[in-house]
Amino acid sequence: MEILVTGGAGFIGSAVVRALVAAGHGVRVLDALLPVVHPSGEPGELPEGVAFQRGDVRDAGAVEQALKGVDVVCHQAAMVGLGLDLNDAPEYVGCNDLGTSVLLAAMHRTGVRGLVLAGSMVVYGEGCYRCAEHGDVAPGPRRAADLDAGQFEPPCPRCGAALQPGLVDEQAPGDPRNVYAATKLAQEHLAAAWARAAGAAVVTLRYHNVYGPGMPRDTPYAGVASLFRSALARGEAPRVFEDGGQRRDFVHVDDVAAANLAALHALGTRPPGSARAYNVGSGTVHTVGEMAAELAAAHGGPPPVVTGEYRLGDVRHITADSSRLRTELDWRPRVSFREGMAEFAGAPLRV
Repeated sequence: MEILVTGGAGFIGSAVVRALVAAGHGVRVLDALLPVVHPSGEPGELPEGVAFQRGDVRDAGAVEQALKGVDVVCHQAAMVGLGLDLNDAPEYVGCNDLGTSVLLAAMHRTGVRGLVLAGSMVVYGEGCYRCAEHGDVAPGPRRAADLDAGQFEPPCPRCGAALQPGLVDEQAPGDPRNVYAATKLAQEHLAAAWARAAGAAVVTLRYHNVYGPGMPRDTPYAGVASLFRSALARGEAPRVFEDGGQRRDFVHVDDVAAANLAALHALGTRPPGSARAYNVGSGTVHTVGEMAAELAAAHGGPPPVVTGEYRLGDVRHITADSSRLRTELDWRPRVSFREGMAEFAGAPLRV
């Protein structure tokens, strides 16, 4: 296939590009090289034969040019981060939702009928919880007063009792807790509407906590793994917020790239008008504190410091049930937590 990868010069996008080229596909990249992600203004090293076009997905002319001769699109371009400051909302909506709608309209005009969309686990808000008395419950956003008091676990919204966190599957309702999350859920709705109207097919991959070589250095936009790795590179201890007990599913970027490859191959089997979402996680649960400790030990740096700080809007626990992806698309994660962290501890970060 000839595949357009938007955002293909980014951390995840470039890993997807390498996987597609290795599988024998023709690949072209459209990337705006936003300064927050690419401070050098350069796309970095792309595999031989990959055509690079600098352009923004909000620019209809640039998108149509990039789509010429393309069979399917792998849409990775997005502005990431929490988007807690509402002053940033127009930029998030512009990059993520306006950009996606411009892309979808251009795909409709040019007859491209297949899309793999980079989604995110942030659309779920808090993960899956169970109360001993009331069964499955959905706790609301945590209160600043509780967090100030060091009460980090969300209580049962009905009785206030402690909850047991579990794995969240794709049937969980959307509950975005910040601007970024809202834009990612809107992307999914836009893509589903396009698929129905155009008789096309979209597969959304809801990434969990992606890490690996090539993460941007010293930026909260890339996630906590990048911040910890950057601190270690400076000889500093990773600073772990809350009590370090936040449960996450850390998935290696190469496994995420393999999931994109599986999704692109599956597009040809999807019925017209279909939209299907898949969690992409390793299937193993680790806490943020465990990740910091594993990374520090592998790097040979100072052990992490648990600070008790918090970011209002962060969720406590969110971990994936990725069985749908394994069953339907025959995908399996290959990189274990320990070997992935050992590699990441010594891998270069993107400047």
